[in-house]
Amino acid sequence: MISTNEARPGMALNLPEGLFSIVECQHVKPGKGRAFVRMKLKNLDSGALIDRTFRAGESVEQAVIDRRDHQFLYRDDLGFHFMDLETYSQFAIPPEDVGTSASYLVDGMTALLHMYGGKAIAVELPASVELEVIKAEPGVKGDRVSGATKPVTVQTGLVVHAPLFVDVGDVIKVDTRSGDYLTRV
Repeated sequence: MISTNEARPGMALNLPEGLFSIVECQHVKPGKGRAFVRMKLKNLDSGALIDRTFRAGESVEQAVIDRRDHQFLYRDDLGFHFMDLETYSQFAIPPEDVGTSASYLVDGMTALLHMYGGKAIAVELPASVELEVIKAEPGVKGDRVSGATKPVTVQTGLVVHAPLFVDVGDVIKVDTRSGDYLTRV
């Protein structure tokens, strides 16, 4: 248990409504009345943002989230299989828990998993990943307008808008936060 006065952005709280991460935290001392703490919280299960107000000094339960590197092994009908790099234990995460990170996971890559109560609650990827292009339309001669792009499909099935010079077999770097093409490797 921690006091709401000690709460900081990035901390996780275990509230009766579920597990939340603090996005913003503001301590308010009005001219009249008691001080209070206004927080913007993100539900770690659904991703929904809520605003919540607590009395100053009120106790809330802090959730300790374990963040460790895991290696992504493969995906199958059971989900996405990861291996803990410290204990070498393997486990599967259902596709709905992986979310949009699934479009960037390549066999053998390392990802940071957020674990709470022995269950993975989030997959944190590096800022960019290198993916091989498996499908791309050829650039048409005369269609060389500056900044022109075409859709290409990478090995994970993700469609990325890349410059006209990118062909099948090229390895490109993709930003995992926005899904944008960064450069050809």
